[in-house]
Amino acid sequence: MINSRIFLKGLLSVKRFDSPAIALGASFVAIGALLKNLGFTIQESIFSTFLTYALPGSLVMAESMLIGASLLNIFLAVWLVNARLYPMTVSLMPLVMHKNQPRWKYYLSCHFVAVSSWLIMKSNYENVEKENRIDFWIGIGTSTWLIGIFSTILGYFSADYLNKDIMIGLAIVNPVYFMCAMIGVMKTKNISIAIILGAIFGPSFYYLSPEWCILLGGVLAGTIAFLIGENNVS
Repeated sequence: MINSRIFLKGLLSVKRFDSPAIALGASFVAIGALLKNLGFTIQESIFSTFLTYALPGSLVMAESMLIGASLLNIFLAVWLVNARLYPMTVSLMPLVMHKNQPRWKYYLSCHFVAVSSWLIMKSNYENVEKENRIDFWIGIGTSTWLIGIFSTILGYFSADYLNKDIMIGLAIVNPVYFMCAMIGVMKTKNISIAIILGAIFGPSFYYLSPEWCILLGGVLAGTIAFLIGENNVS
């Protein structure tokens, strides 16, 4: 069973002043409004966030439908966008795995992997005993997941009052927060190099390939940072 005290502690962790909950909610308000403008029903909009959860995946799905992409192309696009969550999962699981916990908790908690919940967990896991961290993580994931769902509903019903500029502004709140959060964790040479080079390479590659600039810039920046880190270790 889930430890209710630890679960509640994780659930309420979004109340911290440095929590990404507000930025997450603002972005999903924009997603809810966008889905309504695309012709989604309220049930379909809620179900979209219920299943997809991570913001970029929802945005890619909506944009793909807007241009008339096939179901297969939409699936592949969302799958590729959410593949970025794999490194987060790899870095997170060793922190929460414990032999006394059942496997179903880990399978359940995989749905909650997103940048927002990951940042909260990475900032607070040391304050929780390892045996209870999976319950803490499920609490964090549940709270951010519910914020996304309720914000989608709010955005859907507010769509008529949001113009294009407001929607764009709400949508970029979350990425701006994540950028600030990454700057805040620039405590090692590897991370600092990756973030600085990523900020340089991303816009630079835009002139070569607008569609692939973020991926190319991120891969190159991360590879250089990794190699520099490996050389320093050796």
